[in-house]
Amino acid sequence: MQFNELHLHPSILKAVEEEGYTSPTPIQQQAIPPVLNGNDVLGCAQTGTGKTAAFAMPILHKLEQKPLAERKKISALILTPTRELAIQIDESFKTYGKYLNVRSLVIFGGVGQQPQVNALKNGTDVLIATPGRLLDLIAQGFIDLRYISIFVLDEADRMLDMGFINDVRKVLRVLPEKRQNLFFSATMAPEILALAGSILFEPVKVEVTPVSSTAELINQSVYFVDKGNKNALVVDIISALTAPSILVFTRTKHGADKLARVLNKSGIKADAIHGDKSQNNRQRALNAFKDKSIRVMVATDIAARGIDIEEMEMVINYELPNIPETYVHRIGRTGRAGRSGQAISLCDYEEKAYLKDIEKIIHQSVPVIEGHAYPMQIFEVIKKEKPSNNRPGRKDAVRRPSKEEKVVAASNKGKKAWFGKRNRY
Repeated sequence: MQFNELHLHPSILKAVEEEGYTSPTPIQQQAIPPVLNGNDVLGCAQTGTGKTAAFAMPILHKLEQKPLAERKKISALILTPTRELAIQIDESFKTYGKYLNVRSLVIFGGVGQQPQVNALKNGTDVLIATPGRLLDLIAQGFIDLRYISIFVLDEADRMLDMGFINDVRKVLRVLPEKRQNLFFSATMAPEILALAGSILFEPVKVEVTPVSSTAELINQSVYFVDKGNKNALVVDIISALTAPSILVFTRTKHGADKLARVLNKSGIKADAIHGDKSQNNRQRALNAFKDKSIRVMVATDIAARGIDIEEMEMVINYELPNIPETYVHRIGRTGRAGRSGQAISLCDYEEKAYLKDIEKIIHQSVPVIEGHAYPMQIFEVIKKEKPSNNRPGRKDAVRRPSKEEKVVAASNKGKKAWFGKRNRY
């Protein structure tokens, strides 16, 4: 199938052709027709499948058909969990809609609101937003959602992971009842299906690249290594690679910062991206990664959702995730658009259970790399020692204060109490 068979506006097809695309991805083939037809859509698609374009193109088409006189208010709302994703979606709308009279605007927290408020006053057809900033500006009277005709909930599983479910419900309460709903999620857990059931009306179900499958072109491998040797091993691995852009995953924000410092100290240009960094710092790091000013981006799972680089050849799991589906999302950052990719994982003894769960969900064993410089030596889970609450034994018994020491201590206590009382006035 070709894009021109989807009956999209000629100006959209022109923009798509300029981007070098001729054939729609499976989710685009399946989702665009029902969206154009006005149906609610329930889509299950993981990262890298072309999901954003699957709803951006038909929304642009539908809004372009509306007379300009009817487009004085916000017509479409896209709700997404992270700032990076919001920016990425806005870029897609601007790319595919550059020859249309459809305006898009992105708002998110972590930056001053005044520039966004000023932009809202100029008007927009499509609003892409994160939940917190959206609700703030609604409460302040800067946003009116009464005229929304299309509502998109993107990355619904991450919305739940990040605790946004109550914010989503608050947004739904201020939307008009009559609207078209598009619901996209990488997974369809019972909680996701329950949320979809409360939003969608007789949806068309679209499912491509199930979470249990991984891209065939991705070459996966795992190194067994002790936790204390992971830094040295990852430096060796990256130093030996020729890939110009490498995405490294850590489990925590602190771990991302720490590893970025280790890599820079070893002469590898790297930066970290996570939720604790300001929006300006995050965007600066993303831009540096995209223009290859830095070679390695160290990221947490949620922050990495906003990284969209088709030429990414390499993903490294510095730490294996404890949720096997997350592994699939991580390695899906490489091997995009028919390109080959490579995914390397570092696994210590404690993470072997995670690897076993991952291999179950992907229905294959991940090849083990033998003979590297830091083979695993510790084959047990090292438990952290907790301070004992037991009373000390005879040898460790605490010496009891003498009678004289008790008198001095009582006297000092009285002075502290008196001075403390005096200093209150």
